[in-house]
Amino acid sequence: MPRYALITGASSGIGLALAEALARRGRHLLLVARQRDALESIACELTQRFGVEVLFRCCDLAEPLQVSGLLMELEQGEREFDLLVNNAGIGSSGAFIDQDWGREQELIELNIIALTRLCHSIGGLMARDGGGQILNVASVAAFQPGPWMSSYYASKAFVLHFSEALREELRPRGVKVSVLCPGPTRTAFFRGAHLKVDSLEGSKLMMSPEEVALATVRALDKNRAIIIPGWRNRLAVLLPRLAPRWLVRRLLGRIVRRFAQP
Repeated sequence: MPRYALITGASSGIGLALAEALARRGRHLLLVARQRDALESIACELTQRFGVEVLFRCCDLAEPLQVSGLLMELEQGEREFDLLVNNAGIGSSGAFIDQDWGREQELIELNIIALTRLCHSIGGLMARDGGGQILNVASVAAFQPGPWMSSYYASKAFVLHFSEALREELRPRGVKVSVLCPGPTRTAFFRGAHLKVDSLEGSKLMMSPEEVALATVRALDKNRAIIIPGWRNRLAVLLPRLAPRWLVRRLLGRIVRRFAQP
C-alpha cells in the first residue's frame, strides 16, 4: 500500500513548492488548503508531470469543527502517512490591542492549535505504524520576540519549542520531527499580514519558495532537527543571542514597526 505525504497550506507559497519538490521525488501526496479550485488544478498538474497520486481535501484549519472532520476521516481511513508537513499559517501586524480579536483568534487556531492537533493525530498513526516524519513550519521569528507582530512571533516560538520537544519524545517510537524556520520568502504571507515589504523585493534577504523547498527536502533526508535555509537567515538567528534581550526587543520593535501598515 502506498504511503502519502500530507501537506497543509499547499495551494501556494512554500507549501506548494514543497508539494512539487516531493512529487518530483515520486512521493504520493494529500494536499490540504481552503481553495478547492487551486487544489484541483495543482493535483492535476503534479499527477501529469510526475506520475504520482495527488489527493486533496478542502479544509479551513482555523475552524476546529473542520479540523475534527478532517482528522476523523484520516484516522478512520486506510491510507498511511509517512510525512506530515504542517505549513499552513497566517500573520498579523500592528499593535496587539488594536487588532481585531477574530483575526488574532484565527491566527492562534491555525498556527498553534491545528498544527498541534495534526501532530497528535497523524503522529499517533505514525507511531502505531512504526515510523514517519513530521515537518512543522515555524520562522526565524521564532527565536526572538516581535513587537508589532507579537502574536505571530509568539506562535512561531511555540512551533519551534514544541517541535524540538516532540522530536525527543517520538524518537524512540521511530518518528522523526523537524522544524523549518525560513526567513523572508516571496509568498502572499506579507500581503495577508498587512506588511509593506516593497523595499525587500529585490533584496538578497528574500528567498523564493522553490529555494526554501529544495533546502528543506535535502535537510529532511539528513533528519535535521532545525532547518534554516540560507546563510543570512542562520546569521540573523545567531546574532540576537549575543545581545541583551531588552536590546533585541527594542531593535526588533523598531524594524517590524517600519513594515507594519497602520
